Amino acid sequence: MHFFRIEFVYFVFLFVLLQKNYRKEILIMIQEIKIKNFRSFKDEVVFSFEASNDKFAESSQVVQINENTRLLRFAVIYGYNASGKSNLLNVFDFLSYFWSNKPDDLSEETEVEPFKLDQSSSNEPSQFELIFFVNETKYWYQLILDRHQIYYEKLLYYKSTQPIMLFERKLEGNRSLIEFNDNGNGDKIGTTDKKTINSYCLKNTSFFVARNQVNVDLPLIDTAKDWLRNQIMPSIYPDTRLTNYAQRKTSENRNITKHIIDFLHEADFNITNIQSDVINRRISDDMIDFLLEDQDTSNVEKERIKKEKTIRHIQTIFEHTIENETGLETYQMDKSDESTGTLRTFGLETALYELTNHKSFLPIDEIETSLHPKLLEKILFEYLRNYSKSQIIIATHNDGLLDLVDDLIRKDSVWFTEKKKSGVTDLYKLTDFRGVNRLSSIREAYRNKRFGATMK
Repeated sequence: MHFFRIEFVYFVFLFVLLQKNYRKEILIMIQEIKIKNFRSFKDEVVFSFEASNDKFAESSQVVQINENTRLLRFAVIYGYNASGKSNLLNVFDFLSYFWSNKPDDLSEETEVEPFKLDQSSSNEPSQFELIFFVNETKYWYQLILDRHQIYYEKLLYYKSTQPIMLFERKLEGNRSLIEFNDNGNGDKIGTTDKKTINSYCLKNTSFFVARNQVNVDLPLIDTAKDWLRNQIMPSIYPDTRLTNYAQRKTSENRNITKHIIDFLHEADFNITNIQSDVINRRISDDMIDFLLEDQDTSNVEKERIKKEKTIRHIQTIFEHTIENETGLETYQMDKSDESTGTLRTFGLETALYELTNHKSFLPIDEIETSLHPKLLEKILFEYLRNYSKSQIIIATHNDGLLDLVDDLIRKDSVWFTEKKKSGVTDLYKLTDFRGVNRLSSIREAYRNKRFGATMK
């Protein structure tokens, strides 16, 4: 009995230690986003990653933030063509652009797009609210703006059940005025720095852009700012040039290459190696002049081109091992010889590796593009079974995934978009419907228009 007591005490000690280390792990996740008057979202809609009480795939697909908050790692959106699926993903692209873009002058537009099929809405501001967690700190960001100016911008955080303001930005006349929390619950900031930030905060500029131009320590604000600007990955669309992205990442990190090779092997590709190398090629003076004038060429790259007089080209070789009557044979093939599906998988797996390792957020539109349905299932299976505090939201027309509800996908992960006759997008989730648990086939119910979001 003494032995068992010692063993039990040791187990409890180890459990507590693991829990402490678990709590120290960086955690960055979205809880919900509210959207109003943006593209096809005329009326306010709410998208949420909050998990229901369903215990399916609890350990791998649900992250327990605190006692009262459980967030999903995955969401899938269904809807007919032009129903608004892509517009939901566009929200994150717009916000990422807005938080980072530094306008050249006051005349530059914010590039927000209101609902245009209504005379009043097209002239009204768009509104966004984002609730997210960085570690155990809950943040609440609010934004109201139109094409020309920001009317309102605010960041709050929670020390308890009540939110505490960190900054609040209002438009008074033609000037943005920013107030900070001075009651000891926010970041400490001196009068001079306040005035400087206000001077940089143009009416068409995000607070975060203005803040970056002032050398001042704002830990609470910067924790949120850094996540918003760095951890929301650019959306992947059917025409996104993923191959170039994957080439660059694999040339920098051999671990990514190993991950992709292992995946391709399990997925029954005959690819046994991938080698991406950076090659510098000499270029003519005319080509140098062209690149130096090209707006798409970064300033850092321009300086390198002027110095080295070369362009950087990444060459990727795929090694194929086949078995025939003579035994095993190996062949090397350029990316141009690979199928569209192989290159799409190459790109997607690279993005998902970066996603999970950096605990980021990634939207993917029409994820099934160029992929066999079983390969798509394999990609999602590998992501969902490998526990990480990352999140993805995908839009798809592949209703075969609905057959995987309660086998791979949770019911509360499934959402729908439907466009009304007025052109307005309605957003709702599978668990809004009564009797879902009694359905023999979610897929057949969807095809039979049980949930809408299909062709009329």
